[in-house]
Amino acid sequence: MAENITYLAKLGELTLKGSNLKEFENRLTANVRFYLQSVQATVRLCAGRLYIQGPEESCPAIEFTLRHLIGITGWARTTVCDKDIMAIRKAVFQEATAAKADGARTFKLESRRADKNFPLNSYQISCEAATDVVDQQLLEVNLHHPDVVIRVEVRDKVFVYCDRHKGCRGLPVGTGGHGLLLLSGGLDSPVAGYRMMRRGMKVDCVYFHAYPYTSAEAQQKVEDLAKIIARYGLDTHINIIPFTEVQMRIRQRSPENFSTLLLRMCMMKAATLLADRIKAHCLISGESLGQVASQTVQNMAVTESASTYPLLRPLVGLDKEEIVETAKAIGTYDTSILPYEDCCVLFSPKHPVLKASVEEAQQLYQELEVEELIQAAYDQREHKKFSVQDYIAEQYGTKE
Repeated sequence: MAENITYLAKLGELTLKGSNLKEFENRLTANVRFYLQSVQATVRLCAGRLYIQGPEESCPAIEFTLRHLIGITGWARTTVCDKDIMAIRKAVFQEATAAKADGARTFKLESRRADKNFPLNSYQISCEAATDVVDQQLLEVNLHHPDVVIRVEVRDKVFVYCDRHKGCRGLPVGTGGHGLLLLSGGLDSPVAGYRMMRRGMKVDCVYFHAYPYTSAEAQQKVEDLAKIIARYGLDTHINIIPFTEVQMRIRQRSPENFSTLLLRMCMMKAATLLADRIKAHCLISGESLGQVASQTVQNMAVTESASTYPLLRPLVGLDKEEIVETAKAIGTYDTSILPYEDCCVLFSPKHPVLKASVEEAQQLYQELEVEELIQAAYDQREHKKFSVQDYIAEQYGTKE
């Protein structure tokens, strides 16, 4: 029988929790098991470390999980050996050999003795474990700026690994409430959803479609974005609301410079109906202060006035470069830049209002007499669900 491969992940800020720490640990463990339901793997969390074991054929799914799992600071494929210094030296030498093959020239060795019954202290472990690497001049010691850090942890067994992969920091998804993301086809909203997931929030999505003015490709683009963010949020439900009639009413009855702002107010009204139904705690948008005309502080106040739910804006203080950097990191960038416009661009005014007052905007909204159209659009919504379990089962599934 083939030997199982062990992965070790370090927990993130959830370790700072107090009496409710167990709740966060249980949620993180449950999330890992959700990812790996279709493959052979065991999951164990102990003393600030998450251990995942599985056969070689499960490794691609395990590594996918660790790349997308929110709540860990880093992870590594780990060599497990007995609590014997010669076995530790051998494991360290193997790690150093692999690191040199990857281009490393210098190393540092750090040890941690969680099992105080082990006869050597942490410093002594480091000195002894590095002996073969130094004697055979495999890598040079550099304590300040090493190419690689090899770590030795003495626990129930000894775990030897290199810090090679960063994790998605934050709190486990499912510990921070339930939010409804206004998902468009742009760069911003998927990043906003991801940032709220990193605060532990379970995120579902709503998309406003204006067929035939926005294409089927535009809707598919948004669905593809929802699939990508579901890889971090376990799963996501997306409701697609047909908004053509609402937009035509705005075009017919509102001043042109207010059209985008009134559209956003109507979206808030429809999103509120959906939030009521799914029992969300808040709405989430990808607005960034000053990025476009509708995102001045005055106009954002107008938008928020149309909802009875808190409107969270996790990107409000970020510039476009920071947003693009995150979009590339999480894999949404290439999809977001596809040239299919969403309904926010439809009938966009040449000279939009920059500093609207809530009172004036509310008056114009009342004059639209659009509540029945919003309700009708909401009633015609299309629902889809995307789950990371389906993706892993399709790409990596190994269970019979």
